[in-house]
Amino acid sequence: MSAIEFKQVTKSFKDGDSTIEALKETNFSVEKGEFVAIIGPSGSGKSTFLTLAGGLQSPSSGEVLINDEPFSDKKEKERAKLRFKEIGFILQASNLVPFLTVQKQLKLVDKVSKKANTKVAENLFEQLGIEKLQTKYPEELSGGERQRVAIARALYHDPTIILADEPTASLDSEKAYEVVEILAKETKDKNKATIMVTHDTRLVDYCDRILVMKDGKLTEQSKDEINAE
Repeated sequence: MSAIEFKQVTKSFKDGDSTIEALKETNFSVEKGEFVAIIGPSGSGKSTFLTLAGGLQSPSSGEVLINDEPFSDKKEKERAKLRFKEIGFILQASNLVPFLTVQKQLKLVDKVSKKANTKVAENLFEQLGIEKLQTKYPEELSGGERQRVAIARALYHDPTIILADEPTASLDSEKAYEVVEILAKETKDKNKATIMVTHDTRLVDYCDRILVMKDGKLTEQSKDEINAE
């Protein structure tokens, strides 16, 4: 069973009298336990792909499935419910709430799910090395620390799918590798499906598969082909 599957998915936008094909017809799937990287230049369609995978917008044609269940044709309320249950988003800017401490960033998730799991939170804090930061606010954290908090928040409700959009863009090399190592370990240890959009080809060695997005077209390449470029 595929965690995410695209069946002949396209996405186009109107720009005056012109039509922009942000994503050309795409067939794609990722299995649980797989860590997939999508690389490509800015404006190539990577973010469009990720928002379609996360149900944040609907395809112009074709179908997106989550765990073999039709997803893209559901009403927004149903998509939001499934998205919260199955998908963890990690964004480039971390998107932490500035007036909440690290601990309360996860309690915000509790309010939506209407349940709390203190043990899961404690395990995540320990696993990610942020257990001593629980009373700190985002402005008191380094870039790497903020990203680890964002990862904890994304993983707290135990999603089956992780979608990471340029999660290392604002980090130095050492912190970037730390974040990707965490994602790779989480993918394997807990049998999750992870898709990471990145500009940084140095990170692809941590991934099982690499796909290149160019002008809205997605193609798979080997690590040797990527490293040779």
